[in-house]
Amino acid sequence: MVHIQHFEFSPFQENTYILYTNDKTCWIIDPGCYFPEEKQKLKAFIASNDLKVERLLLTHCHLDHVFGNSFIYKEYGIEPEYHELDEPTMKMAPISANMYNIPGFEPSPPVRSYLKEGQTLKLGSEEFEIRFCPGHAPGHVVFIHHNQRIVIGGDVIFRVSIGRTDLPGGNHATLIQSIKEQILTLPEDYTIYSGHGDTTTVGHEKKHNPFL
Repeated sequence: MVHIQHFEFSPFQENTYILYTNDKTCWIIDPGCYFPEEKQKLKAFIASNDLKVERLLLTHCHLDHVFGNSFIYKEYGIEPEYHELDEPTMKMAPISANMYNIPGFEPSPPVRSYLKEGQTLKLGSEEFEIRFCPGHAPGHVVFIHHNQRIVIGGDVIFRVSIGRTDLPGGNHATLIQSIKEQILTLPEDYTIYSGHGDTTTVGHEKKHNPFL
């Protein structure tokens, strides 16, 4: 069984997730921890649950989703994994920090490996499918656990909203196509854990999302 721990971090109110199984292995997805107390909160949860960090996964590489990359590398020796098409987005992160006047941003360590659409990742014995969902960012991916009907969706789709497309590499038509082809084709009872805000379901967004 996959357990999900959620944190809301940084001035951007970004959702960071720890996924872990009964064998105590865990993934950190989209580490938005910026303030020292946020980094310690993440570290304390991992320590108190005796978890072993196996992977650092990114749905995409916008600034608010990579604040904690350097911290996690220093603490656990784990480099990030993300889609190759989001390498330019990662390189933009320090520039974005300056634009938003956010001090102290620590550049990410180099990529551990690139994620690929259609790839299957294993957390213990639990399998996650990677789907490619560009539009908000050129290399955006989502992670889907079909057994528990879970989508870790990043900034593709939110509760009655969608990701912004006015940032470099964004494209509205591409995002809508990604949502319709990769998210809305899932059964309606799949729960979507988004990069900001509350969880939602595929069925709720089909019925109520004004952008779709």
